[in-house]
Amino acid sequence: MNILILSKALLSSAYRRKTDALAALPGVQLTVASPAYWQEPRAQRIDYEPGPTPNYHVEILPMRLNGKHHFHYYPTFGALVRRLRPDIVHVDEESFNLATFLALRAAHHVGARTCFYNYANIERTYPPPFGWFERYAFTHASHALACSHEAATIIRNHGYTGPLSIIAQTGVDPLHFAPRPAALIARQPFTLGYVGRLVPEKGIADLISALATLPPHIRLRIIGSGTHAEVLHQHATTIGVAARIEWHAPVASHAIPTVMHGLDALVLPSRTTANWKEQFGRVLVEAMACGVPVIGSDSGEIPHVIGDGGIVYAEGDSIALAHAVLQLSENPQLYADYSQKARQRVQQHYTQQALASQYLQIYQQMLMPAQTAKSPSHPTQ
Repeated sequence: MNILILSKALLSSAYRRKTDALAALPGVQLTVASPAYWQEPRAQRIDYEPGPTPNYHVEILPMRLNGKHHFHYYPTFGALVRRLRPDIVHVDEESFNLATFLALRAAHHVGARTCFYNYANIERTYPPPFGWFERYAFTHASHALACSHEAATIIRNHGYTGPLSIIAQTGVDPLHFAPRPAALIARQPFTLGYVGRLVPEKGIADLISALATLPPHIRLRIIGSGTHAEVLHQHATTIGVAARIEWHAPVASHAIPTVMHGLDALVLPSRTTANWKEQFGRVLVEAMACGVPVIGSDSGEIPHVIGDGGIVYAEGDSIALAHAVLQLSENPQLYADYSQKARQRVQQHYTQQALASQYLQIYQQMLMPAQTAKSPSHPTQ
């Protein structure tokens, strides 16, 4: 089976461990197409991370309108499709994006079966030309992939009737994201962590507010960058907790396990807005794989990702967040239970090998005759 995956997410060497696992499966001939970099809006530029790609090849493609989520596209992707003539073209973009429309059209011209990947979990009607792109994808794709239950519901509500699977975009390597050394567990001070973009919708101000109500031995480490950084620094100073917070620049994906090993708990305090809610929360899975208990708000997909591997609180409620922190920091047995359950949940649902096998099953179904293909749902939660 000749598979071509177009994905800016695969800039990350850690994310490519899924394609490593996929390429190792019998009968798979894989090519990955990725840009040289992606300029994340309101945050840092993400460059392609070199690294080994056993049994497959990565094509670095030019991208036009880099940083524009719905407008960017790859001018040479059509030529790559014509050269490779793949059986499967997997477009890791939303159904209503220009890049998806152009990629699916190129694949259709050579007779390839196609799928797209939707994160969108806010109900809205897309104006032209995005509504046209979505209808083209729904008509021509052999399979739809969704990162969350809400995204899957929206795809159906917008009229897609074909096979659809709920599946994580990529997993983690449980050997790389390994449990912390025993010497790093249950030490003082108790260190909370946040890893991600510093933007208002991530709810970091709620986490800083919660810190002000917690005992002074509890500290906070914030790792990331974004447009809200100065506001957050000022908030910490105003409420008197600036001395208890460490601020660090973003780190490469391969360094995330080391970051997690330095934390006692990871918090994802996302807040739903009119235009956004948490779509998955990969950082939760990375922490859980390391045996680090997690605390997350109930925004979007967070409760489904955490499951029994951590604590979920009502978004925006900094008092409830502080209570969750106290539960973990003051009860060693509860802490150990969450640590174990978090690691087990990842091993069951979110490893690269598990996801690679699920993706291959989906691709195989895409190649089946239409009258015999099923309409599966592969929830990874």
